[in-house]
Amino acid sequence: MLPLGEIEQIWRYPVKSFAGERLESCRIETYGLYGDRSHAFIDETKEGWSRYFFARQIPVMLRYRARLIGEGTEREFPPVEIMAPDGRTLGWDERLLRDMQAHSRQNMSMIRYGPLHPDLLAVDAGSLLIVTDASLRKLEHLWGKKPDPRRFRANVVVSLAENALTENGWIGKRLRMGDAELQVDDWCERCKMIAIDPDTLEYDASLLKTVHEEMDGRFGVYASVKKTGPIRVGDQVYVVD
Repeated sequence: MLPLGEIEQIWRYPVKSFAGERLESCRIETYGLYGDRSHAFIDETKEGWSRYFFARQIPVMLRYRARLIGEGTEREFPPVEIMAPDGRTLGWDERLLRDMQAHSRQNMSMIRYGPLHPDLLAVDAGSLLIVTDASLRKLEHLWGKKPDPRRFRANVVVSLAENALTENGWIGKRLRMGDAELQVDDWCERCKMIAIDPDTLEYDASLLKTVHEEMDGRFGVYASVKKTGPIRVGDQVYVVD
């Protein structure tokens, strides 16, 4: 196996487009990180990905922080707890729906997928999203500012070893991290959501412009799961021969 580096950060986002939780360890299941993107707000009049509400439509969603409480099981996720921007603690309930509905003229509904639901797919175009510290440093050089990794909503941030193979060479290859194995399928094509500061909600179009002009609009890679298993911060990451 070809060593790449190690897991530096693990992020789970229990609610689509809400702020998430930074973890020391988590299990990778067939759909992605356990519990990731398992809750969402939808427009029932639409189908496919267009039915989901995202922070690019409602930026304030990024100010709501979601985390799972407890371990859960293979058949049921644990409850989700939401910290609102004003400090209120909310559950996945009507109070939260009223908060969100106040920011949209479209009627909203809430949906909660279980671990065995066939429509559960953690990241929009894949099971996991991975970025590297090397790409973050490259973007900092190109943009002239240090980018907050949370803008890219990756599940895993990999710290690359010196002279390690970068994402340019990962597509089509299999990675091992912890006890899990992933197939790197494609680049992540970036939208305007990365231009929104996750804390202030300030919109800076220059970041999106830099990514599109200097990096062909790509930042991070999508991966599908070939072998489930636990991962933790500090686990080594390899390309499997």
